Amino acid sequence: MTYTKQPQTDAYSLILEAIDVGIYKPGDRLVESDLAERFGVSRTPIREALQRLETQSLLERDGRSLIVASLTHNQMSELYVVRRELEGLAARLAAQHATEEEIAVLRAMVSADDALINDPAALARANRRFHKQIHLASHNRYLVQQLDLVHRTMALMATTSLAAQGRGEIAQGEHDGIVSAIEARDEGRAEAALKEHISVAFMTRLKQDADARERAE
Repeated sequence: MTYTKQPQTDAYSLILEAIDVGIYKPGDRLVESDLAERFGVSRTPIREALQRLETQSLLERDGRSLIVASLTHNQMSELYVVRRELEGLAARLAAQHATEEEIAVLRAMVSADDALINDPAALARANRRFHKQIHLASHNRYLVQQLDLVHRTMALMATTSLAAQGRGEIAQGEHDGIVSAIEARDEGRAEAALKEHISVAFMTRLKQDADARERAE
């Protein structure tokens, strides 16, 4: 992936996106000079961005170096517990407050994303866009802020659960059910559908991790 020269204030977003799309994976070392060259910005905003990412626990110290943080099993479990509750609340509020236009956008996203079922990386990007749209449709700025933090931390997972065999098609069906509940203004069903969606994603990821450990033995 190549980058054109960006405003220096974008350094944080550029590094975060690079982690999110897997250019930098957990354990990778981030070097100021390399990042400045890659993104076409000076080292000062890069340094400030790295400090911010470290404060948010997305980077951690390895001696004098900063590396992309890794999530332990317990940290991942804790993250999914919080994500499940917050996402469920977002769906409930979206069923209350989403405009007809916002619901139409969600429906269009589900239809368009069906074409990405066999492309896990593209579907993962579309999945993040879909969930963000639900967050915004909640019309609750504080909830959106908390979910942004959760999803930033999700970037520390080196793989996507959507890469599991058959998961993309199942997830799309779950998305369809979530939007149907929001369309019907059924707050309880929307919340339950989204919470179940996150639970299934978590179970899928746990199985992926178990399979990876088995292969490594």
